[in-house]
Amino acid sequence: MKKKAFFVAATGQHVGKTTTCLGLVSGLKKRHKNVGFLKPIGQEHVETDSGVRVDKDVVLFKDHFGLKDDDATMSPVLFPRGFTRDYLDGKVNEEELGKKIQTAYQTISKHNDAIVVEGTGHVGVGSIVNYNNARVATELNLHLILVASGGLGSSFDALAVNKALCDAYGVKVAGVILNRVHDDKREMVLNYMEKALKTWNIPILGCIPFDPFLSNPSMQDYETLFNATLLSGEDHHMRHFRHMRLVATSLKNYRELILPNQLIITPANREDIILATLTKHWDVKIANPSDDLAVGMILTGETPPRQTIVEALKKANIPMLYAPVSSYKAMEMITSYTVKIRKEDKEKIGEAIALVESHIDFDKLAAAVELS
Repeated sequence: MKKKAFFVAATGQHVGKTTTCLGLVSGLKKRHKNVGFLKPIGQEHVETDSGVRVDKDVVLFKDHFGLKDDDATMSPVLFPRGFTRDYLDGKVNEEELGKKIQTAYQTISKHNDAIVVEGTGHVGVGSIVNYNNARVATELNLHLILVASGGLGSSFDALAVNKALCDAYGVKVAGVILNRVHDDKREMVLNYMEKALKTWNIPILGCIPFDPFLSNPSMQDYETLFNATLLSGEDHHMRHFRHMRLVATSLKNYRELILPNQLIITPANREDIILATLTKHWDVKIANPSDDLAVGMILTGETPPRQTIVEALKKANIPMLYAPVSSYKAMEMITSYTVKIRKEDKEKIGEAIALVESHIDFDKLAAAVELS
């Protein structure tokens, strides 16, 4: 039986499900006249201009692809803070949740030829309220695609756990998409993962390479991480950096280490480092006004930067924020931070779509999920 949609879930958190869905929607739009997107259950939500609270991924997809469906229809159920306790206290009508999801799916199905239904996290998310991804997929009568990390042993183990829950609900796992596969391991991973998946008769529908840029925070991400706002260079919220350097060295050594497109993390009282950066910035501008050193700064420590320093950075339009923690604590926070794609980050969205779309076999996918 031909279907209009398929369900996408991941094997775990931060595997790249939303990034993968961006590429899927883009590829389907080249093959179908009208493509829809549905996030049946959302956890992280935002308020739209009209005052409606919806899952943040719905805002991302609607904004980028110009989708016509109503925000609330694309995000019928939210699990806000306290929802689990409300459910366990008997304050949530489980039947109503199912009706909202079914109504939303039927509405979107009426005028779309293909629909990507994005789950929330791994297959088991939502089990505590008896509405996990496997249950949603089976109630919508959809086949499921699992997005897994591009490894071998641990990736297959994660696939096995998630498939077991799908089996329990009678959901067909129609295919696997491997994400963030390192080039030096690509051939090996594909070869052996295909052999492993043969025992389940599940095909690999895509093998997406690892792209460090997609994990690269922007200055706006750093604002979120440190709960701070840019004190200068407000035009560059979406600036990303190829290099990152914690500066605790001498001024002489630092001058030899200044690189274009570098994020510099240093105490706010290291004014020698800040002034050296400003000097390099203006040297580049004087040599060629159209060039830009394109650096950014996170200033740390108990004492904030002096206003004269802030003004100098403003004049240079260098993005800088102040985080009242030690430089080493700042680095620890950065290295453990997982970047999520924002609707404002057009550069990252474009790269994610191009990468994913070019590494998925859409003919194979259509056959696997029985997409008409």
